[in-house]
This record gives sequence, structure tokens and C-alpha cells, in this order.
Amino acid sequence: MTISKLSRRLVIIFGLGALMPNLSNAQTRLEKLEPVDYVNTLMGTDSKPSLSNGNTYPAIGLPWGMNMWTPQTGKNGDGWQYTYSADKIRGIKQTHQPSPWMNDYGQFSLMPVSGHAEFEQDKRASWFSHKSEIAKPYYYSVYLADHDVTAEVTPTERASIFRFSFNKTDSAFVVLDAFDRGSEVQIIPEKNMIIGYSSRYSRGKLPNFKNYFVIVFDKPFTYQTVWEGDKKLNTNKITGNHTGAIVGFKSKGKNDKIHARVASSFISAEQALLNLNELKDDSFDQVAAKGREIWNSTLGKIEIEGGTHEQHQTFYSTLYRTVFFPNKLYEINAKGETVHYSPYTGEVLPGYMFAGTGFWDTFRALYPLLNLVYPSINVEMQEGLLNCYKEGGFLPEWSSPGFADIMVGNNSASVVAEAYLKGARGYDINTLYEALQHGANNEGPMTAVGRKGVEFYNSLGYVPYDVGINENAARTLEYAYDDFAIYRLAKALKRPKAEIELYAKRSQNYRNLFDPSTNLMRGKNKDGQFQSPFNPLKWGDAFTEGNSWHYSWSVFHDVQGLIDLMGGKKTFVHMLDSVFDQAPLFDDTYYGGVIHEIREMQIADMGQYAHGNQPIQHMIYLYNYAGEPWKAQYWVREVLDRMYKPTPDGYCGDEDNGQTSAWYIFSSLGFYPVCPAMDEYVLGAPLFQKATLHLENGKKFVIESPENSATNKYVKQVKLNGKTFEQNWIGHDTILKGGSFALGMDSKPNTTRGTKENTFPYSFTTDKNKF
Repeated sequence: MTISKLSRRLVIIFGLGALMPNLSNAQTRLEKLEPVDYVNTLMGTDSKPSLSNGNTYPAIGLPWGMNMWTPQTGKNGDGWQYTYSADKIRGIKQTHQPSPWMNDYGQFSLMPVSGHAEFEQDKRASWFSHKSEIAKPYYYSVYLADHDVTAEVTPTERASIFRFSFNKTDSAFVVLDAFDRGSEVQIIPEKNMIIGYSSRYSRGKLPNFKNYFVIVFDKPFTYQTVWEGDKKLNTNKITGNHTGAIVGFKSKGKNDKIHARVASSFISAEQALLNLNELKDDSFDQVAAKGREIWNSTLGKIEIEGGTHEQHQTFYSTLYRTVFFPNKLYEINAKGETVHYSPYTGEVLPGYMFAGTGFWDTFRALYPLLNLVYPSINVEMQEGLLNCYKEGGFLPEWSSPGFADIMVGNNSASVVAEAYLKGARGYDINTLYEALQHGANNEGPMTAVGRKGVEFYNSLGYVPYDVGINENAARTLEYAYDDFAIYRLAKALKRPKAEIELYAKRSQNYRNLFDPSTNLMRGKNKDGQFQSPFNPLKWGDAFTEGNSWHYSWSVFHDVQGLIDLMGGKKTFVHMLDSVFDQAPLFDDTYYGGVIHEIREMQIADMGQYAHGNQPIQHMIYLYNYAGEPWKAQYWVREVLDRMYKPTPDGYCGDEDNGQTSAWYIFSSLGFYPVCPAMDEYVLGAPLFQKATLHLENGKKFVIESPENSATNKYVKQVKLNGKTFEQNWIGHDTILKGGSFALGMDSKPNTTRGTKENTFPYSFTTDKNKF
């Protein structure tokens, strides 16, 4: 292959704006790529219910956009809507799915077919190959072999353009599938248009729910028909359980492309038509170019240098995942006003609304990442949460798009408190604080909203094991941290002293479950006796998707208090070490079989450390609280190197709405928000030789470790703006001021730095200004 041919091929693959004059080495190629070029949207897609390597799908959309698109390999209604091992595509589907376990809502799909106008999903499905598939964040293309057609799509926030390239034929068709559980389609041939709605959803109760869509083609129809179930009907409009439409075209060949402009709305058909204006008069290529620019701007907020090409791919592929959820549920009406369909009341109401995230996962690192790198979007999200409370009576803990009855905790407290404490302003924080108090002292309309077992928790200081409330120890530990978040916000808002003291006291309820005979957390009965028998390797039962070895570290706000309970730093470090030293044994009797989270721990070869799920993801950083930070540095690098790859099997468990990805982003920068409600990030060790945070306030925070390498993974010394820095943590406000954070790296651990107690991160126990 000549250099000129190679240049052209690289331009096609990577979307470079100009040919590279010198391709003598890989570094030149590395330097020419833009952030979006590193993203592999297929990372994590080689998954199944029994083993998750991410449980992701190629999401084609814009950051926090209302809609995404994905090729659909699974059957209609299958949460595993795209799996890398599949070999057939049934359609290109509009999706709002946060995870396969939550499934989708408001979905519909388009599928080009030739020869025969087939509506049934298995009959219209086509073989495809990843070799003829291009999946970028802003653009998707696939060759559908059975129909000899290439399908492409490029999105805006609420609209998109499709481009279909058929061979010369008068048997070119596009199938619209509006899915089951109630849908409608109408063909309007004089406008080359199809309108309709899908009312399918998987979680909760959604009053008056419809996703209205409008599709406008740029060629007249030569064929048209509507379907209801397996019946073809001689009419232009049909309402039923499972409806769809097929329209046909005369194609002059592959260069005679058929375009479809698509938009949707959760409000009305008229609003869907209005949302179509997002496309303006732009061509397909112009929309794709604008999407590329938006992605480069968003991903470019963090600029990395050094490291390998694969590490760059992993970094930007994970960063891509962090900026989808929660996604916008709001729209802009004809008057230019922000409005939304309320999944709580079924009405169209003013203001922001977001959906599609679970705080049990995302309070840990995803929201801290937003507060650091993308704070303005989180201001909108906080306003959206305020509307959730006004319309639903409680804050959601999982929204999909309304209340979803899944997972435990009251972690909306962390999400709300952290945003305000880290500087978010411009919304009604006092009403949000009222929402936190309401959620902390009441059971909700379903188990996962408010606090299940709140009467026991508030009176006994824990949720008992023997009162019929599942995962009770996990609830207690999370409620205690949530109370700390409320305490911190109450202090900032200058609430009454008695109120501040109440939540401070409740934040110590974790102590009630500490078992000194095992140095672990353990379920406790109503009479004050620990549950018996007790197996710390038993998953579930008193805990959530984990065992006592995973949950015993869930004292984010008072690690020193936990150290004291265990008998001091030496014992504490021994317990941390024991997580990795043990065999990955487990007791699955609570579930009656091996759930995928168990399997993912078992095969990782890291003992009881289960990075594939959230409860233990912060645990590595706790070595910093006990004076042995070099162990955190070692294990962080182990996880970064072994548990993440920019490949279809690139995660070690569920990606979970950006949380597992956010862990990678923070950890590769060299720090992590162990306690999100505090303004501190606990140090690990950076992965790259240089990383620059381009902050929204216009400042730059530059992290430099020029000696960094695969072997030099230990921190030798640290300087902040040229001055020696001894702490095992760095403050949020310090980063926002901009500056230089320089780390000397070595192949051997520095066992003297960070060993003194005055260098340790915050713990409530050692706080001398509690009130």
C-alpha cells in the first residue's frame, strides 16, 4: 500500500480534516486524532444476562440528548437490544434505555428492506458484519447484506436524519415498527410523511405516556401499507396494540439516496413537528459534522497526553459513556419556553426534567464528575429534580423515566447536597432541602422511594434484619451516609442547630451494625442481637448485590470512625488487604443461583474485590486514611490496566449509566471522590503523563507526571503550583482555581509520604468544627 493510499484510508477511518503529510510513525497518527476519534461505542457490548462486560449498546446521540439511536439485534422488547455476538439487525431503533435490566421506553425503529415488503421482525432482519459497520457517537452506518442496502443515521438532541442507499430497484422499502403495548401510525402520502406514537414502557406507571414521532422522506411513495400485528391493512391509519407501516420507493441506484428526517416528542405530534426544526435545512453530512463538533467540544474538556493509543481509546470511550444519562426529557415549545411531559402526573408542565438514572450507582462518581467538569448541565438537572418533587411528592432514586421500584438507599440526598456544596446555584435549594427532609423521614409510594424501614431506622438507629425488609444492612449504611449529606447541606443553609445535630447523629448509625467479633458489618435483629448464622461471603440477604466484605466499607463520610471500630490503622489495613488476599468464594443461596455480579467477581482474579459492581468501588482509596497510600496507588493501577479495555468486552461488569466509566476517568486523573458530599478528592496515582481539565469557569487545572509509565506507578512527591503538597487529598475549590499539580513518579513506593494523620482526608470523627 502506498503512503497516499494509507493517508486516504486514515482520513476515512478517523474523519481527519486534512491528509497527514508524514505518516512515518504511530505518534504522528496519535497526535492528529481528535477526542471523538478514540471513542469505541461498541465497548461493553459483548454482554449477556449471565455475564456483563458492560451491558452497553452503541448509543448514537448527542450529550444528554433526549433521544439516542442504536442498531437493534435483539427482538422487540429485549433489553439486550444490541449484542456484539449477534449477526442480524432488525432495525435502527430510537432508544432511551439506561440499561438492559431497566429496559426501554417510547421506542420505535426504522428498517430498510428490498425485494419484499416484510414487516415481521424476524423476516425483515438482515445479516450484517462488524467489518461493514461504523459506530461513532454522532454517526452510525451498517451494510444490511440481505437487502443490499446501507443504512446511516446522524442525530440532534430530539431529531435525526437517516440515509438509505439501495440498488436500482422499484422494490425499495422502509419499515416503521411502532412496537407493541399501544401504538399508532398514519401515512400522509401527499407530504411523504408518517406520523404516530409509541406508548411502550417497561418500568413504573406512566400516565398519558406517548412518544410521538414524525418521519418525512425526501422522495414520494410508490407503495404504502399499515400493519397491526401480523395483518396488513388497506388503510392509511391504524391504532392498536402493535402497529407499523411500510412505504416504498423507486431507487435509481446507490447514488440516489433516500433520506428520512425524524423527530419525536413526549408532549404531542405538533411538538414533534416543532422538534424537527432542530435539523434546520442541514444536509445529512452537515448534521454529522455539527454532531462531531459537539462531541469534540464535550470530550475535549479533559485533554490527555502520554500513555498508549489503547489507553486514549479507553479514556474517551468511558468519558463518552458518562455524558448520556440522565438524558433530557424536556423540550422547547413554540414560544421558546422549556416544558416537559411529567412522568409523575401525565401533564405537560413548565421547566426542566431529566430521566434514566439510578442514584444508587451514580451518586458515587458520575455526579461528582458532572460537578467538576460539566457543572452547568447539573444545574439543569437539579431544577429537574425540583420538578420531580413537586410533581411526584418525592425525589426519585431511580427514574426510568418516572419512579422505578428498584435498588436501595436514599441517595438523592447525596446528589442534591453535593451539587450545592460544590457551587451549583440558580435554583430553589430550600425546596430541594425540604424534599431531602421529606424523603429521609417517610416511606415512599413504593419500596425504592423515600426510606423503607424509616420508623425502625429513626428509632433504633438501624433497619432490623428480622422485620421483613430485604437488604436491611445495606439500607442502614446508605441512609447513614445520606444523613451526613443532609447534615452538610443543613450546615451550609444555616438551618436550626437542632436539625443539624439530628442528621449528624444519624450519620453515625453505621456503628450499630459493626460486629467487633468479625470486624465487619452484619445484619442486626430488632431485639439488638446480630443475625445468626452469619456468613460474610453471602451475597444479598442483608446486603445489596454484594456481601459483607463489600459493604463494610460503606462509611464514606467517617473512615476514621470505622478505623477506630476495627481497632486502629494496622488492623484496618489488614482488613483492606484481606479483600484481595482471599479466594473469590461466595454463597449464592439468597438468590438461588449465581447472579452475574458474583460471576464477574469470581473471574476477575482479585479476591473478594468486585469492581464490576458499585458498593466496593471506592474501597481502594481508603488506604489513604490509614497512612499507606502506596497500596491505593498499586491497586488503582491494577484496576485501570486489567479491568478496562476499549473492546466489546471492555468492562468488568455493568457500566451503569456512567458510574463505572466515571471511576475510570477520576482514577486515571489521579484522584477519586470517596465522599461526594465533601469537597475533597482522595489521591491515587495518575495514568497519563499529562492531563488538562478545561474548566467551565475558564481556568485550567494541569496534572503532570512526566515520569509516569507502566512501571513508574507510585507517587514519589507532589507539588501544587510549585510548592510541596503533602496531603492525601485535594480540594474541589483548589482545582477550580486552576493551576499545576505535578507528581513525581517512581517504580518503588514512597512509604513515608502521606503517613501522618494531618495528611489524611476528611472523617466526621476528626472534624473539630462539626456544628
